[in-house]
Amino acid sequence: MSETIISNKISQGRFFEDFTIGENIVHPLPRTITDGDVSFYIALTGSRFALHSSDLLAHQLGYKQRPLDDILVFHIVFGKSVNDVSLNAIANLGYAEVTFPHPVFTGDTVRLESTVIGLKENSNGKSGNVYVHSRGYNQQDEMVLSLKRWVMVHKRDHDTATGIKEIPELESVVAVADDINIPSFSSLDTAQTGSPYFWEDYEEGERLNHAEGITIDNSDHTMATRLYQNNAKLHFDNHMMQSSRMGQRLIYGGVVISLCRTISFNGLGNAMWVYSINGGTHANPTFAKDTIYCFSEVLEKIDHPRKDIGLLRLRTIGLKNITPAEVDLVRDEHHKYHPYVVLDLDYTVVVPKKIR
Repeated sequence: MSETIISNKISQGRFFEDFTIGENIVHPLPRTITDGDVSFYIALTGSRFALHSSDLLAHQLGYKQRPLDDILVFHIVFGKSVNDVSLNAIANLGYAEVTFPHPVFTGDTVRLESTVIGLKENSNGKSGNVYVHSRGYNQQDEMVLSLKRWVMVHKRDHDTATGIKEIPELESVVAVADDINIPSFSSLDTAQTGSPYFWEDYEEGERLNHAEGITIDNSDHTMATRLYQNNAKLHFDNHMMQSSRMGQRLIYGGVVISLCRTISFNGLGNAMWVYSINGGTHANPTFAKDTIYCFSEVLEKIDHPRKDIGLLRLRTIGLKNITPAEVDLVRDEHHKYHPYVVLDLDYTVVVPKKIR
């Protein structure tokens, strides 16, 4: 009987030591977007924004067809980086400078490449933070997504210190350009969008306690990460995670972002475009059977030279198993997030103005 040869063709994913600053990574698996992807996303999240639901409304707003929800674009394009960046992640820590320069439609094929822009070994010697700038393109090489994120990754060798600490400077807020890639329109049928509120109806400092809660099932999370082709072990491998300090699979933070975006429809139904994600923090882990609630604060009203649109800079706080009405402060006296805070998202949305 011949000796068994263990193949070296199986990828175990990258560890912290495998990254080099300035390295460019071309991610595999270009993805052609279908109507099935859009329908499945609605089934998993309950997203209700009219622009992404109705071709008729999209035509009235100047589109050839309904564009994809920007957050769905984020997940599908972001998911391509997981195998090369965060397969061995402990946690995805945050986002910055996320923009959506060009809309994505069904039939488009998207691809992704990333550049390593920072590395920081953690003091415990067991892990390090990897910073990447990822850029997604469609089949015409138009950029559809630009994002910077940082993720905590296991080290292969716990006994050898690298000493590296190069943290990139990140902008706290994405500047708003005069040229926004949204067609001009002359009217908005609020009976179709489900919200009567325009840009002028909001004020800085206003807090919207969104009413609904959504409970996360294991099946929802599993299907969502499969839809995004996000194969990070901590989301899929329950056997492995039982021996971790979490004791179970960790819900992909993007699921929480999507649910908070869905919940925010009640109060922000006409905020149909995400202009940018300025920064985001997954403050505490989320698990199956947690119920997600959220509230949003209007940080800034941003006027725009165009007469048909304005922008709101929002801070949406995702909560688990506690309603917004029960929450006043999100951090304690030591500036640490309370354990029920699972998301702190600073983002900018486009809202129609009252057209006179």
